[in-house]
Formats: sequence, C-alpha cells, structure tokens
Amino acid sequence: MASSETPSIVPVVMCGGAGTRLWPASRETMPKQFIQLLGKTSTFQATIERVSDPSVFARPVVVAGNDVRFIVAEQLQQIGIEAEIVLEPSRRDSAAAVAVATEIVARRSPGSVALVLAADHVILDPAAFVAACRTAVAGAAKGYIMTLGITPTEPSTAYGYIRPGDAIAGTPCHEVARFVEKPDTATATGYVADGYLWNSGNFLFQASVMQEELEAHAPQILASVRAALAKAQSDLDFLRLDEAEFSKTPKTSIDYAVMEKTTRAGVMPASCGWSDIGTWGALWDVSGKDGAGNVVRGRAALVDTRNSLVHSEDVLTGVVGLDNVVVVATKDAVLVTDRAHSGEVKTLVAQLKASQAPEAEAHLRVHRPWGWYERIEIGPRFQVKRIQVIPGARLSLQKHMHRAEHWVVVRGTAEVTVDERTWLMQENEAAYLPLGSVHRLANPGRIPLEIIEVQVGSYTGEDDIIRIEDVYGR
Repeated sequence: MASSETPSIVPVVMCGGAGTRLWPASRETMPKQFIQLLGKTSTFQATIERVSDPSVFARPVVVAGNDVRFIVAEQLQQIGIEAEIVLEPSRRDSAAAVAVATEIVARRSPGSVALVLAADHVILDPAAFVAACRTAVAGAAKGYIMTLGITPTEPSTAYGYIRPGDAIAGTPCHEVARFVEKPDTATATGYVADGYLWNSGNFLFQASVMQEELEAHAPQILASVRAALAKAQSDLDFLRLDEAEFSKTPKTSIDYAVMEKTTRAGVMPASCGWSDIGTWGALWDVSGKDGAGNVVRGRAALVDTRNSLVHSEDVLTGVVGLDNVVVVATKDAVLVTDRAHSGEVKTLVAQLKASQAPEAEAHLRVHRPWGWYERIEIGPRFQVKRIQVIPGARLSLQKHMHRAEHWVVVRGTAEVTVDERTWLMQENEAAYLPLGSVHRLANPGRIPLEIIEVQVGSYTGEDDIIRIEDVYGR
C-alpha cells in the first residue's frame, strides 16, 4: 500500500525508439533500452527496478512495439517484476503512447497519478529520483502536468530547456514559463546562468488532467487511442491495441501535442544524475573511467589512448595512440568516431539504410519468443545458423517451399517433429528435414537447447516460412 503522504504512483515505461545514435550496438531488432550499456542490466530493467518500491509505486505499465514484446517479457522475468504490457501496432511517437497510458491508468481510477518514463534513460542517483517524484505529486495534485527538470551540470546543446515560472502555491514546484528547443553553446550558457533546467521528458500527472488536456489540444489522438483500446485484444500476457484504429492516430510528440500548448505545465527541479544517453559521447560522460579517462567494456587492449570509449562485443579490439574517440566493435560491424561527433552516427545509419545494408537494422543474433538464432555463414544456396531454445519453449509448426534443413544437437535435448513422426534427439545426433516437410523443434528439457541448423536450397530467407501452428500467435 502507498504511504499516507504519497498516493500510489503508476509508472508507465515507454519502450519506443530504435536508438540509432548508439549503432552498431543498438539496432531495430535490439534497441539500446534492452542492451547492457552500464552494469549488468539493461536501461529498461534499471528503469523498472527504480520504480519498484510498492510503498510508493503501483504495478507498472509498459508500452512497447509488437516486435520487441518478447524481449520486454523476458527482461521483466529476469528481474522478477510483473507489469501490464501494452503493444502498439506501429510507431506513432510519444503523444499516442502517453494517451494510451493515460487511458489505462484512468481505468484504475481517474485520480490516479501516472509517471511516464523513457526506458532508455540513466539515473545515477535513484533515491534522489524517487524523492523528486514523490515531491512532484504535490504539483500534480493541484492539477498540473509535472515534468522533472534536471539541474544542468554544464551548458549542454544536447537537451531542450525549461524556464521555471511562478511557484505553485504550497509546493516546491513551479509553473513552466517556457519550453525551448536545443540551443547553441552561447545560448545554452545563458540559459544555465538564468536558472533554466534540462527537459528530461519524464512526466507526472493525474490521469484525469491529461485526459482533459488531450481533449482540448489533441482530440483526434485521444479519440483514436480510445477506439484502439476499445477493440484491443488480449494475446498471451499482452494487451494488443487494434491496428486499424491506432493507425489513425496522428504521429507527433507529447511535447508538441500538449506540453507546449497547455497552461497547466509544471516543473519539479531535480538533481539525480540523469542522462538520456543519446550518443556514445553521452555514455562516456556517465560511465566510470580509468586513470587515463577511458571507458572500456568487453575485450579490448589500449595503448597510449586517453579519454576514449571502447565497446567490444565478442571480438578483441585494439586501440593505439588515439584520444577522444569512440570505438564500437560487434561481430558484423565496427564504428570509429571522434567523441565530439558521436551524435552524427544517426546520419550514418540513415545512409546505411538507404543503401539497404542489413547491418543497419539487424544484428547477427535475432531474438525470438522461444530463444534466439544467430547466422554463422551464408552463401549461394546455403545458410548456417546457431539456434538456442529456452527450456519448455517450442518453435512454430512450419514448412518451407525453397529449402531443406539439417539439425545437429550440440547441447540439451531436442523434441523433433517431421511430418507424422516425433522423437527425442540428444547431443551429437542429427535430423534431416526434407523440402516441404511439416516440422517443429521443441525443448522439453531443463537446460537451454542448442542446435546447428544447415539450410540448403534455392532461397534461405526468413520469409520462406509457412506457419501452420504457433503458440506465440505469430
């Protein structure tokens, strides 16, 4: 139960966005909020854990895209926290996501207080963050849509700013006098001197108040979201919004739709070690550094290198004689940039997408609800994959029109179905799946199942799958 001083706050974690500025570690198939950039948990998991105190916070709501629904569910399970997961059929920006969250929180009680958070932010002082949220409730109780304004540590050009206005009577909060876009360095210096705050994009409000402001300033968004919720379907542990209705929602941010128009915007100053880690340079800023000012994650060897970030996945990365650089190495892509220009990675990714480079959006390892697969090799008329199936999971019952497959078990126990026959296979045993055969792979054991799959045929693309039955509703 919530304390008598602080009403129960419903955390709403928004998981949209691809995080292209943190390419190649972050990609469409595994965005930055789900990867381990700091510590042993993802920023999504850290966000959920930050608002898990039941004396302050209610059961969280997670708003996510359909493509990452099983990543969300798996990462929640890993930290042992349950949440209501709502699936957006398409990306419509933050206004639609906030409207969805508002309606869901209002179902619990129109007077409920919602705390809207991005899944990809870093908070170095969680206790100060929670304290700021509890204090901001006083402003929300007076009918304001509160945002957490971060006390600047420098005149940054990476963030929007908020000019605090008059005090909200009886609280340490202020009305918002002005929102401003990302400034140049000279303007930012002036803002900091004049007491402006960074706009963190975290909001706290009564659901009924946000409903009123959406009705006044973005009625089509609210109407489309309500229609999508009215026709929503439960799918396993998810609430799936109606695609046709949701697609009618205008695509815009909550800042443009409501916050820059409302007269009920409030701000709570906060100092909690906040960063949206929008670039590799920002990640360097908030990371622990060695004596030479370097941040190193993974297998790396540095010589005569200072004030740099080296992020190495699965390969050994050597850096010699460089200062103020970012080096990111994955199995299939390498990024090298001056730290000050790390924000331009988004332009590079757009260029890669335009040239249809597969590395722009997908990792070699692709996560699925049953586990993952990773491409080892591909060539004319063949492809080799490593596949891991979690205990108790099973792939869809399916067939292929253009390829045959060979499975070799390297770890665990496999339950294999080919046409009318089902049998168990152990380590070092193999199965042949002829072209056109109806087949399925399952893991009946207690440890992860790993197999090597060799595909041979005229076409080995993922769209050569005809699903006959699927427990995951794909």
